[in-house]
This record gives sequence, structure tokens and C-alpha cells, in this order.
Amino acid sequence: MERNVFDVLMERGFIEQCTHEEEIRELLGKEKVTFYIGFDPTADSLHIGHYIQIMVMTHMQRHGHKPIAIIGGGTTMIGDPSDRTGMRSLMTKETIAANAEKFKLVFKKFLDFEDDKALMVNNADWLLNLNYVDFLREVGVHFSVNRMLTAECYKNRMEKGLTFLEFNYMIMQAYDFYMLHKLYNCKMQFGGNDQWSNIIAGADLIRRKDSASAYGMTFSLLTTSEGKKMGKTEKGALWLDPEKTSPYDFYQYWRNIDDADVEKCLALLTFLPMEEVRRLGSLEGAEINHAKEVLAFEITKLIHNEEEAVKAQEAARALFSRGTDSDNMPSSDMEASKLDENLTIIDILNLTGLIKTNSEGRRLIQQGGVSVNDEKVADYGQAITAEDFKDGKMIIKKGKKKFHRLNLI
Repeated sequence: MERNVFDVLMERGFIEQCTHEEEIRELLGKEKVTFYIGFDPTADSLHIGHYIQIMVMTHMQRHGHKPIAIIGGGTTMIGDPSDRTGMRSLMTKETIAANAEKFKLVFKKFLDFEDDKALMVNNADWLLNLNYVDFLREVGVHFSVNRMLTAECYKNRMEKGLTFLEFNYMIMQAYDFYMLHKLYNCKMQFGGNDQWSNIIAGADLIRRKDSASAYGMTFSLLTTSEGKKMGKTEKGALWLDPEKTSPYDFYQYWRNIDDADVEKCLALLTFLPMEEVRRLGSLEGAEINHAKEVLAFEITKLIHNEEEAVKAQEAARALFSRGTDSDNMPSSDMEASKLDENLTIIDILNLTGLIKTNSEGRRLIQQGGVSVNDEKVADYGQAITAEDFKDGKMIIKKGKKKFHRLNLI
């Protein structure tokens, strides 16, 4: 059979589980399939975990299939218990709607929405006005509580307490799939591996109510070679919004990943041909740094733009070559009058957000992990004076690769 998008996703390492592997592969090869992925706007930015799903939608559209990005304006009002140890705090409709608008801006960077080649739909349109008793009679009747409780997303929460509110989430997501099938002939639902139970529930509901076939596929969560979740930084999640994670910090995250993760990330997070991915992934020693530069540049270019990627790369190169003249490194301002307060290096590290506690700062300095203007700090009581600012700037280095410019104003 001729190669299709299923083979592309498989080769690049996306696919984790399928409801009907052979049938899905055959379907994707013989017709244009409408599929969907859901995104609950629980924050005002998408993060790198969502980016995997966006890449899948983009690969699918490039091969002629039609993506529906579901904004979970309805489901977010409950909160998905998957991959969570506690109940998510409830959000207002206004906050959810504002977050959803931010998501749309990212989708438009990757997907072509002209002539209905892709759709963005909000599940609030059909969920928020449901009649509770009618919903129970028409949809709830098809769900076995015993079976639902075997799902991983519920099992993980049973000991700590699962509210009836959250227990409804699976039924609501299944209903989304049913409604999309009804409205747009949507035949497939994709998602992260933690969505497997919800996806199966939706395909099963379509089969029971409409006697039609529906399919599901889940994708690998972004993890390191050691199985740890990627995308966590000192400041929290690796966000796609430049206001929450600067393009420079975003670039640096990928520039500094472990050698063992380079090939996997190139395959999942860029559109480079697989032969180039394998070539870069096979580099060893100092040469693997070139592969990391390519990875960091390509992802930053896709998420932000080429100009930001070039600026981030130039800033990183200047720092790695011990140059400190770049204007693109993270920076903050300090009023000159603060110098009258007898500041120490610990105060400066706190001010710039490079440390969370004074004890962390003292430990870093004792280990030789802090430099000011390329000179190692030996004493955590070291005073900071106007002389430490060259042309009104002080460059602070934390560890091997983290730099910050403090501007005197």
C-alpha cells in the first residue's frame, strides 16, 4: 500500500496507541478524513506539550486531511482529571473565553483555515445549554460506571477523592466526539496518551448511538530518554507565548537538552526530513552541539518567527564564546538610587529572579556558580556598587549557561 500520513507519524515517533491500526492506516490512505483534537483553555497560553498535538494537526493537513481544533469552553468549566492529583480550581466563563482567543492565534500560525480547510469550534456551543435530564437519558444511559472507574484517569484519583463534577468529564468529552461526528462527519479523535480512555468512550458512544465507525489515536507525551516529562523550567512550564517564556529562554531550553534527546525532538518538533534528523541525531562529541543549535533554531522559528530565532541564536553564540555584548539576553532594569541601599550580590540575584531563596544563592556562590562581568564571585556578602556597571550594564552568569543583564536606569 502506498505510503501515507500514518506512516509519516509512525516514522517520526508520534503514535503511541490506536483503536484500529490497520483500518486507520487504510482510511487515511483512501479518503480525506476529518479529525479533531481538544484543547482546554485552562491557562492564557499553550505550552510545549500542546505543541506535539499542533504538529500532528499540521502533518495531517499537509496530507490533505481536515483538522478541527476544539476549544474546550465547556469542558474547562469542569476540568479534566487525567494526569492530575488534585482538583483544578474552577474558572469563570470570561477567563476561559479570553484564554481561548490566545490559543486561536497560535493555531493560525500552523493551520490553513481558508475555505474550511481547518475549523476551530468551541464545545461551549453545545455543552453549556444542555438539559441535564435529557442528557442523562440520551447519553448517560450508554455509560457503565463500573467501566468508567477502570479508566486510569479515575483510578489515579480514587484514593485522594474524585468529585462527581470531574466524574462527568469523560462523558462530556465523548459527547464532543459524537457532536462533531454529527455536525462535520468527524471520524477520528487524537490526543495525548492520557486521553486514551476518553477517546475510546467517544468512539463507543458514536457506535452505540449512530451505529457508525469512529477511531482514536494517541501520541507520545514529550519525555526525556529517562522518561521524565520535558518542558519544565525553573520558572515553570515552557510556554509558547513570548510574554511568558521569552524566545531567548525558549531557544536556550532546546539548545541545552541532553544529547540522547536530540534525534527524538528533531523528529517530533520540526519538519526537517527524517534523513536529516537521523544524520543530526547521529553526531557525537562536540558535533552534537550543532544538532542542538539546529533543533533550537527550527523550533523557535516555528513558534515565534525567523527573526526571533536569529536573535536568540546570535545571543546564545555570543554568550557561549564568552562575549557579553548581546542585547538579546534576558534583562531587567534597576534604579540607580537602589545602590544607596548597600546591596549585596544575593540582593541582585533575588532582584533579577535568578534565585528563589537566599540559601540557594549562598550555595551557588560557594560552589563557584555565579560570575559578575566574567569574574567569579567568591563571597556571598560581596557588595555591589556603581563600578560593577559597565556603561550602565552588569552581566550576571548563573551556572554554565544562564545569563542576565541588569541595566542601571
